[in-house]
Amino acid sequence: MNSDEILLDCEERMEKAASVLQDQLKGLRTGRANPGLVDSIRVDYYGSPTPLKQLANISVPEPQQIVIRPFDASALGEIAKAIQASDVGLAPNNDGKLIRLTIPPLSTERRKQLVSRVKEFAEEARISIRNIRRDANKHADQSAKDKLMSEDERDTAKDDVQKLTKKYEGVVNDAANAKEKDVMDE
Repeated sequence: MNSDEILLDCEERMEKAASVLQDQLKGLRTGRANPGLVDSIRVDYYGSPTPLKQLANISVPEPQQIVIRPFDASALGEIAKAIQASDVGLAPNNDGKLIRLTIPPLSTERRKQLVSRVKEFAEEARISIRNIRRDANKHADQSAKDKLMSEDERDTAKDDVQKLTKKYEGVVNDAANAKEKDVMDE
């Protein structure tokens, strides 16, 4: 691998790690209703686990409420079961045509739990980014050893990988800080 291939691979993987964190943070409950809270729920639909957003229209008509309108009314029961079994901590209210989820205000204790969860997610993302850096540095060392690049090129590639690492750790930290602020300010 040459240095450009190493850097491209490294950046793509770091970008994926940051986007995984963004998806995880979307699924964390703040005091406001957000369709992202239920996006990751999988419903057992005709024997196969299907993402809820493929089975229903999810909307937020009020700041404290999520409304789920299934495309197939026969799936209401399965959707309600999947929501109860998930870790979102919301009780579905099924009226036969749609499901309403009311978002209760968060207690201070629950907010602190959510902030610690945000920190866990951010640390997992940072670890992932550092592992990607380690892999990229190994590729650079191996390429230099195999005489595919000079030692100067290897050192430059390692410096560039470190810059990417700093950049994506900053992205992770910014996302985590924004979510913590969002959770605590409600």
